[in-house]
Amino acid sequence: MRFAWLLMGLVYFSIAIPAESSPSTLETKNSAPIFADIGSDDSSISKAHWALSVEAISLKRSNSSVNQPLVSTLPGTDTFGQTAYKPTAEVFNSNQFQQGSAIGPKFTLEYSSNSDYGVELSYFGVQNLNANNTIGPSNPGNWYVMKAPGSFWQTQDFAYQGMNWSSSTSLYSAEATGKIKASDSFNFLAGVRWLQLKDSLIGSVTPGDQNIPLWKTGGCAPLGADIPLTIASTTLSQTNQACASGDAISGYPPFWTTNTSNNLFGLQLGAQGRLFEIGRLSFGGSLKVGAFNNQATQNDAVSITKVMYLTSATVNRMAYAGEGVIQLKYLITDDLSIKMGYQMLWLNQVALAPGQIPYVYSGSSPTSVNARGVNTSSSILFQGGTVGLEYLF
Repeated sequence: MRFAWLLMGLVYFSIAIPAESSPSTLETKNSAPIFADIGSDDSSISKAHWALSVEAISLKRSNSSVNQPLVSTLPGTDTFGQTAYKPTAEVFNSNQFQQGSAIGPKFTLEYSSNSDYGVELSYFGVQNLNANNTIGPSNPGNWYVMKAPGSFWQTQDFAYQGMNWSSSTSLYSAEATGKIKASDSFNFLAGVRWLQLKDSLIGSVTPGDQNIPLWKTGGCAPLGADIPLTIASTTLSQTNQACASGDAISGYPPFWTTNTSNNLFGLQLGAQGRLFEIGRLSFGGSLKVGAFNNQATQNDAVSITKVMYLTSATVNRMAYAGEGVIQLKYLITDDLSIKMGYQMLWLNQVALAPGQIPYVYSGSSPTSVNARGVNTSSSILFQGGTVGLEYLF
């Protein structure tokens, strides 16, 4: 009997004591959230941490803001001499280039302290946003003409040729940004940034010359003839004559090449915010504006009577930039997220290659080519998407 009472007592204490302490246990459990709010300041998130993002960025540039005629026409029955001064009809302008998109890497390393401050380092680069356009040849044949200041003008050498222009653009960016917390979902941004914009423009006749164009040098003129007059009175159809062809060659370099480089370094301000959050999914964005010193350079290679002339110029000017980013993030695990976004970057007061043509002057006595400064009055817009992963550690 005593054993039975002892057994009943042990059972009572094994049940009653935990039951008496259960309110504090439940209180402790109920005081903790079932799951942490992603991106909030919970203890798991507010601790100092690093975040590394590796993304692919695909950008496309807007049409050139430069209104520069590149190809104009005259009937092939007009003489070569008339192509230098007779009014022409424009058929291709630099603002008609349609650059394709290009993909490059984007890296971001962010440190968030357990206070209201943080810092972010970011880099991306996109190369070879290219475009290519060929005008001609046509039937009946037309003269294709490109003119620049001074005595420079270019036509095709033979009736079977058209005129080709190609463009290529590359963009690089590196920045260091400080962050100041204004609220749980809003930060102020301030930092320094370097941007490099490169742009090139190449003009050539296509297909390349199969023979030396002796008609342009007077090599086909009869003995004792007035050679300049003979050249000037040549029509496009006459360039098909055997006498005009000369000896076979392997081709000539492009008649016009311009490369510009913009190195921008300066300060920028902005804001970053989280717009909404649903479970593991969040959506946010950022805006930045900046003022920069732009060291702009142009380098030119111009062919006159198949002889190359080189020239260049460099200036320092004020430039401006504005950037907007929106981003969707999904938390795969506590430490790993997938990110998708859209990015726009606008640059103003920069040098683009087509805009340098009016700044390149050619002389005829003596033959020379000179770059008279750098045109930095252009603007350009880049836009595209990003996708990648972010790792928290």
